[in-house]
Amino acid sequence: MAGVASPLQYGDPPHLGPFVLQARLRVGPAGLVYLGQGSDGRAVSVAVLTRGAALDPAARDRFVTGIREATASRSGVRGWMARATRGRTAVAEAAPQVLAMDGGSAPWVATPYEPDRAGAERFLEPVLVRGTLIGEQHGPDFAPHWISDRSPALPAPPKGAPPPVETRRSVIIAGVVLTVLLVMLAVMAWLLLGRDEEVQPPPKPPPPTMFVPTPPPVPASPEPGQPTTSPSPARSGTGTPGPRPGDEDEGSPI
Repeated sequence: MAGVASPLQYGDPPHLGPFVLQARLRVGPAGLVYLGQGSDGRAVSVAVLTRGAALDPAARDRFVTGIREATASRSGVRGWMARATRGRTAVAEAAPQVLAMDGGSAPWVATPYEPDRAGAERFLEPVLVRGTLIGEQHGPDFAPHWISDRSPALPAPPKGAPPPVETRRSVIIAGVVLTVLLVMLAVMAWLLLGRDEEVQPPPKPPPPTMFVPTPPPVPASPEPGQPTTSPSPARSGTGTPGPRPGDEDEGSPI
């Protein structure tokens, strides 16, 4: 496991239980260890299984059993299984104090954080089984199928609260209020639009076009006793003056 703290990465849970996670402390094949802070400001070490280990019932059981045995040994209550298994008892006695734990689908454990001592990572040791489960190792090691997984197991999101259900009385009151508002809106619209149509008279049609013919011009006739302008003499035409009275007897002899 890496012993240098590093920032949280994408996929890390922001908090586990009442503890807020601040950085990564160690990353291993069985789980991840985070530096967290409690609600009282206390620094804690939080270990959580990887996603593959959490899906393995045997690995999850070994992790949760180690935590419970450590809690029982510190409280003075030790079962017959803990007394029969010397190795597990030694691990339980050397394990740090357990502040909180969760044995659900994404099990985790929180212990006090001490830079010079092992913290919650101690409970990840029994998760990986090497050799056989009885006595000393008598065969080749085997690796679980999830050993290459480095993603933390995330707890299921909390179920949301059911949608609020209104009572029958409140629904009826809301329907009545909505109906009254709609009626008032319709009346206001009718008053506004109806008055505009009544006040504005319909447009009057334009007057018909009257065509009065103008009479032709009448020439002015001269008054009696006034000379009229005679046309200039010409060789022929209607404008040649006729013989004067008394000129009938005069004439040149033939």
